[in-house]
Amino acid sequence: MKKFAVILNGCGHLDGSEIHESVMTLLAIDRNDCTYTVFAPNLPQYHVMNHLTRQPMEGSRNMMVEAARIARGAVHEISEYRPEDFDALVLPGGFGVAKNLFTYAFDGVNAKVLDSVKDAVIATRKARKPIGGLCIAPMLLAKILGDITVTLGTDPGAIHDVEAMGASHVKTQITEVICDKQNRIYTTPCYMLDATIADIADSAENLIEKMLEGM
Repeated sequence: MKKFAVILNGCGHLDGSEIHESVMTLLAIDRNDCTYTVFAPNLPQYHVMNHLTRQPMEGSRNMMVEAARIARGAVHEISEYRPEDFDALVLPGGFGVAKNLFTYAFDGVNAKVLDSVKDAVIATRKARKPIGGLCIAPMLLAKILGDITVTLGTDPGAIHDVEAMGASHVKTQITEVICDKQNRIYTTPCYMLDATIADIADSAENLIEKMLEGM
């Protein structure tokens, strides 16, 4: 039975992890007779968004505490992650990736990456374990790892930026997965394209199945 580590960063697509992508990833892992462990930084989110008005709210929320909403309380600090304990690492998307895990939402290609996330990804790469990214997460992987091949769908701005970070980009349509077999990187665009929740379910399933094929 393969073991997946999943990195979340909150709960909600505007300020944390995208809920559909997160849940469908966990479901896909489970339906493929594998197990998952959820990790998150024990730090404040960049900000809190009202998902009804799409406007910032006052107050502060913790990424790990909010991720526990999705994980039903079973979430660990990212500092506890060890690649030798797992067979693969997956990062769902959401604007929180670009706000909390690295500063792409504000600094573009000059984004700074949270040290704990950078360490987790680099350690997994060194261990030759597969890494999966959904939605905007492939941009984070490109920023950390550089010369890899990923997809973020078809958006020209995203393609420009990921290539400026040193990565190669392949245009994809919804539910498609790009497999960089040499680097063991697996990516799918999800809500970077106009998708339904059924599309997200199919995307997550396809991603996990491709990762398993590469193990």
